[in-house]
Amino acid sequence: MKLPSLDPRELLAIFCGGLVGALGRIALVEALPTAPGSWPWSTFIANVAGALLLGYFVTRLQERLPLSAYRRPFIGTGVCGALTTFSAMQLELLEMLGTGHALLALAYAAASVGAGWLSVSLAAGLVRRAALVR
Repeated sequence: MKLPSLDPRELLAIFCGGLVGALGRIALVEALPTAPGSWPWSTFIANVAGALLLGYFVTRLQERLPLSAYRRPFIGTGVCGALTTFSAMQLELLEMLGTGHALLALAYAAASVGAGWLSVSLAAGLVRRAALVR
């Protein structure tokens, strides 16, 4: 079985995008610390913002802009991948459940999935609508 060849420039784009996304995530965590048993705003905002960015940029890059080998890995895999964090959400949900905050966990899970889906849909729709206007 042959391994896929790696493009060093694509890896650099992912790395640089990941740096940007991780710094944004750290800034959110620092600005909005979460107390145990409370709504984890930093993770929620990061995940919703990442879904919004992903919906906007992936749709725009795929449907509106000339093909580029590095924009999508930079933004989609790098920035959005490092900004959003499904694993942190899972840990927060387990912590909520473990401390007896089942209703909060349920609300947080539903709001995260719902707001993420709405964000992707809204952003993609706005890009497509702008294409129709022109």
